[in-house]
Amino acid sequence: MTDQSTSSVSDVWRARYATLVGVGIEYLPQSIGELDYWLRDLAAATDAAYGEQGGRALTWEPSVQGLAELIEAEPILRMYVAQMIDEVPADHRVITDITQLMDMLNFVITRAPMYHYDTTRRNPFPMSTVFAYMMMTQAGEAAFRVKAFNDQLRVVLQAWCVLLDSPESLNVVTREGWLSPHAWKEFKLDDFVIPDPTGVHGGFTSFNDFFHRWIKMEMRPVSGPDDPTVIVSPNDGTFYGYQFDIKRHDQFWIKGQPYSVADLLNNGKYTDRFVRGSAFQTFLSGADYHRFHAPVSGFILSAEVVPGLMFSDAESAGFDPDAGTKSLGYECSVNTRALIYIQADYAPIGTVCVIPVGITEISSIVLTQTSGRVTKGDELGYFSYGGSTLCTLFQPGVVAKFAVIQPIPPGTDAPTLKVRAAMASTVPYNA
Repeated sequence: MTDQSTSSVSDVWRARYATLVGVGIEYLPQSIGELDYWLRDLAAATDAAYGEQGGRALTWEPSVQGLAELIEAEPILRMYVAQMIDEVPADHRVITDITQLMDMLNFVITRAPMYHYDTTRRNPFPMSTVFAYMMMTQAGEAAFRVKAFNDQLRVVLQAWCVLLDSPESLNVVTREGWLSPHAWKEFKLDDFVIPDPTGVHGGFTSFNDFFHRWIKMEMRPVSGPDDPTVIVSPNDGTFYGYQFDIKRHDQFWIKGQPYSVADLLNNGKYTDRFVRGSAFQTFLSGADYHRFHAPVSGFILSAEVVPGLMFSDAESAGFDPDAGTKSLGYECSVNTRALIYIQADYAPIGTVCVIPVGITEISSIVLTQTSGRVTKGDELGYFSYGGSTLCTLFQPGVVAKFAVIQPIPPGTDAPTLKVRAAMASTVPYNA
């Protein structure tokens, strides 16, 4: 291959990489050069950890062993996984075979993510880093939609979540790590509840305990606490988009990804209520507050977690250079998500559905209130480690106006919303 053709291949992959949700949400490296550095660094760390065994793990953790056995037993899946490794361009290919992939996954899930003040050297979402190139291949697009593969990847992530929920993960929650002065300023930790500010680990019991830490509620006052026409944001997040007149079925996989009510709601018993209604969506970065709250006062009709995909983007959004987060609409219909239905006390609002959605590294969506009454602003649950997005559905004719105007002007950053701040109104703001 000539230098010119190699450069052309890299240009195509650089453009494609820029469209991944993880880049838009900033939990993947922000350039393909940084991605290559991270992958080489992770491969070196894996080799060093297993150096006495010739650079290979003697045994894998049970969840990784189960994944390896599944790939070995299913010839079509094995073909996809082998091909998604081989389809990565040679000058960017760090992982060369399935065994090395299993070794790297095994390394990742046996360690908590470390903090580094230099974001180009920080690798807080290593599993996303491992799969980033593979997600962009044709074989990877197919593999990550295979149910059995996703189910076993979920087991791997759950095993990692067990580690991140344990005291063993506190080795990175230290004054040199996630509680360092630089991290304290970066993540605005003064706004959060730190159980023991002078303690070695800040009083946290695990890495996940630190990750889904509570924010000081005085930093997030409820907008219109006595005004039922004001609907508040369920979460801290960056604006992705909203849509009115959403259809029962729509082509959620196409460029632009319209919301498809039946797919969003897993075709559940409340689906009819939201046909021709509206949807509002934001996304969370790794540094955001990761608990979600009730947008209205009312009674919880139903709450459940729906298992789904994890490492899948909509390739139809692929080479659009402005599509940094375009797959977020698609992911609401196919990813692991919770469906929390609230019957509002204020009759004109009717039923609202809060849909927290996991993306890639999310190991779990935890619901802390699944029944009974909630007051606007009350906690509903939290995300364990990772990036995520949240969509809120409303019945037809409920929302008169959202707090954000779209489209966002070119060259302007998307606005951020704070949890419990005004997100929508049932009456025009100038009424």
